[in-house]
Amino acid sequence: MLTRHERIAPPLSDFLGSLEQADRDTLFTLGARRAYAKGEAVFRVGDPGAHVYFLESGRVKIYQPADSGREVILWFCLAGEIFGLAEVARGGGRVVSALACERSAILAVPQKAFKGFVAASPGAALLSMQVLSSRLRGLSDVLVNLVSDDVEVRIAKLILRLGARYGRRDGGVIHLDIPLTHQEIADMVGTTRQTVTGVLSRLKRQGVLSIDTHRIHIESEELLIGLTHE
Repeated sequence: MLTRHERIAPPLSDFLGSLEQADRDTLFTLGARRAYAKGEAVFRVGDPGAHVYFLESGRVKIYQPADSGREVILWFCLAGEIFGLAEVARGGGRVVSALACERSAILAVPQKAFKGFVAASPGAALLSMQVLSSRLRGLSDVLVNLVSDDVEVRIAKLILRLGARYGRRDGGVIHLDIPLTHQEIADMVGTTRQTVTGVLSRLKRQGVLSIDTHRIHIESEELLIGLTHE
């Protein structure tokens, strides 16, 4: 049973936090620390996939630019997470972009050094596979939702997914420890900012959630789940 302040589900992709201490120490000897300002690109589509990145602090969004000029946000990385991993297996240039959403400290490990690291550490290799599998499942769910659900259901499911990954339960309320603008939510569910604003306003009036400084608080998980089954 969850305690009063227990996080609902620790992110599987917290790579650094899941490593054995010896492996973590080894990893930090292989890379270089870099600081990124808010709005600064870590890499863009088409850049060489020369490094694997580990977020020490801050927040990074992984997205793909659409032909319309809009961004399609695939996921957010929080402290401890790994990104830029796909090119280790497939090679070639970046197929997504990564942007610092706030001031961020990042460890950049050369791809060749990371390959040697996982070859010598079965635990790190397995964890890398689990991260990729988890993200693939998440993106598959998003694709199914885009095809089969209306926008209110897509937003409700997104908030539940974010709550499961980033949520902290305090009594009956789930606090999302990640700030999100209406535009970012729109870019994750394939709709407009105005539509997101309207849906969130209805959910607030219904007592399903509240919002404070871009942070969502799920006031009634039961009501939110009910919206996804209508």
